[in-house]
Amino acid sequence: MTASLNGKRVAFLATDGVEEIEYTQPRKAVEAAGGQAELVSLSDGEIQALNHLDKAGTYRVEKTVRDADPGQYDALVLPGGVANPDFLRADADAVRFVREFVSAGKPVAAICHGPWTLVEAGVVDGRTLTSWPSLRTDLVNAGATWVDEEVFVDDHLITSRNPDDLPAFCDALLAQLTS
Repeated sequence: MTASLNGKRVAFLATDGVEEIEYTQPRKAVEAAGGQAELVSLSDGEIQALNHLDKAGTYRVEKTVRDADPGQYDALVLPGGVANPDFLRADADAVRFVREFVSAGKPVAAICHGPWTLVEAGVVDGRTLTSWPSLRTDLVNAGATWVDEEVFVDDHLITSRNPDDLPAFCDALLAQLTS
C-alpha cells in the first residue's frame, strides 16, 4: 500500500492469551505504512501471546489501559485469541476504552474473538460484523447482524474471522486510516 500513516497512532489493546499473529501482523502493517503502534494492556510488564493454545512470544506493554487516553490515538485494534478478549471484557477500563473509540467514530478493527469486547462495550446493536464462528450467537444476541465474510466494514468498525483473513483485515484498517 502506498498510502502513508505518518503521524497516525494506533492502540493495540491486548493481554495474556492474545493470538500472536493477530497482534503482530496488523502492528507490522501499521508500522510499515509509517504509523506508530502502541501495545495497551491491563497491567505493566509483558503479555504472553499464544499460537492457538501454545505459548508463543512475549511483548512489552507500552501503556496500561487505565492510563491510556483514546483521544491520543487515531484507531484501535482488538486482536483475538480465546483468552485475551475474555480477560479484556471483564475489565471496566478496557471496556470504557473500547466504547470511547466507537463513540468518537474512530476506526476500530477486531478480529477472531476480538468482537467479544465490542459486545461487552454495548456497541454492536444495529451493526453488521463478522468474527470467529462461535461468537455468532453472542453478537446476534447483542443486536448485531453476523456475516461469514473475510472482512466486513460497517462505517468505522472493521471485523474479520480468523488469521487467514489478516491480509484483508490489514488492508481494511490501513484504508480506514488513510481515508
